[in-house]
Amino acid sequence: MEGHMLFAWMLMCLLLRPSTAQNSPPEGVLNCCEGDVLFLVDSSGSVSSYEHSRMLAFLSELIAPFSLGEDQVRVGLLQVGTKPRLEFGFDKYSTQSGLQAALKTIKPLRGDTNTVEALKMVKEWVLRPGKAGSARERLPRVLVWLTDGVKPGDVTGPMAQLRDDGVAVLVVSTGHGNYQVLRQVVSPPVEDHLHFVDIDDMSIITKEFRDAIIEIIRAERIHVRDVSTSSATLQWRPVLSGLTGHYEILFKELRSGVGGVETSRPDGFTGGTPYQRLTQTADSSTARLTGLKPDTNYIAILRPESNEQAFNELNVTFKTRSEVLSPAVVTVSEPGQTSVRVSWGPLQPGMVESYSVEYSALPTGKVHYVQLSRSQNSTLLRNLQPDTTYLVTVTARHASGKEKAMSVKVCTQEATPALADLQLTTVGSDSVEVEWNGGTSGLRGYWLTWEGQQSSAPGQRSSLYLPPDSLSTRLTHLPPSARVCVSPIYRTARGEGLCCTAQFHSDALVYGYQS
Repeated sequence: MEGHMLFAWMLMCLLLRPSTAQNSPPEGVLNCCEGDVLFLVDSSGSVSSYEHSRMLAFLSELIAPFSLGEDQVRVGLLQVGTKPRLEFGFDKYSTQSGLQAALKTIKPLRGDTNTVEALKMVKEWVLRPGKAGSARERLPRVLVWLTDGVKPGDVTGPMAQLRDDGVAVLVVSTGHGNYQVLRQVVSPPVEDHLHFVDIDDMSIITKEFRDAIIEIIRAERIHVRDVSTSSATLQWRPVLSGLTGHYEILFKELRSGVGGVETSRPDGFTGGTPYQRLTQTADSSTARLTGLKPDTNYIAILRPESNEQAFNELNVTFKTRSEVLSPAVVTVSEPGQTSVRVSWGPLQPGMVESYSVEYSALPTGKVHYVQLSRSQNSTLLRNLQPDTTYLVTVTARHASGKEKAMSVKVCTQEATPALADLQLTTVGSDSVEVEWNGGTSGLRGYWLTWEGQQSSAPGQRSSLYLPPDSLSTRLTHLPPSARVCVSPIYRTARGEGLCCTAQFHSDALVYGYQS
């Protein structure tokens, strides 16, 4: 009997035990990382209490899997309001239970969105590196900004200073913030570090955003940035800071060997081709690799060397950009009857000595030339013929001796007649409404004249001036069979006009015999 009761008691304990499978963190997160992550949370008046709670819930889910502590991930939270406030610093919580409980007690600040003042606190105190030579100084630092995007202030400069200091900046916007501003403040790659999401859908990006943070604060990491056609920057965590030693960097063109994979040898040779070598001091964290070939795969190896401590060798592969010589694109804008603007790019003053533009009317027009400096990327072609197709060629003379040219066809606009479609509409027995189409550059106005053509009213000629924006008028008390003429007026002369004869009949409405 007692045995049955003991068995039942043990079975109940097993059934009531919490399931570790349901609460286990995502694979690879525990003990994966080491670094400082500061959350900058907008809790100003533009953020409702509900939105604020959703932001904190997102943070709670985001950081729940991480191991916390001095040798793991440290978390801080700074709220943005009229007077920004540090809710807790990096040394406050070393357990998830304490951190999660703290997140539930945070209240919004309200007031103005004083992000600029908050960033001063971030730079001057919150994200200060540790003492020189300490392990904490060598760890990556991350700033995660949660904002509704409403009037953040001039944050571009302060954020740029943080990035220059080695802080990785990531942004989540729950509103309709200025994309151009936010993409400038985040650290590359923008597609991983900038997210726009509805406040009720933040959980959708949790895993992707967490992975982006993990990529930055992994215990060992090396990456390549600022890749061009002939150079790249190798960046790593400065693990030798405060120690004696140096970094050895080896890099070379990556060529496929057996099975399409190139293998490196301890002596720095692969397939008979040596690595290029660089040496950097112990306090360095970057090295510029130069003399690279365009559109080429490379491998780079980082070897921290120190007699005080052993470090793993790190390597990374990358590909240089394809060579683009100016002009790579030629565009046409501001088309007119006698002029058009031609632009080209990219502007490469360090590679180009001068530009020349030649143009001629098709098919056999005279060729005209324009010589331009290397700092110009557009010119206005003047004195062209209206309604004419031109072939325009932009040539760049490069310092290397190469020349590259690109041609486009451009069409000038058709000349607009100063006067057209003169119409007369009779109004009553002796009045007409005069209407016409017109308008062109340089027009000073219109001159109207009218006179009777019957023998009973000879020599009754009248005239009227109208400004250039007038395209109609009414003439009254006209003699029978009056002839009405409209002429354009230019700065130096009167242009050719149009004339119509008005016939007054009791049963007719419109008359207009244009001559």
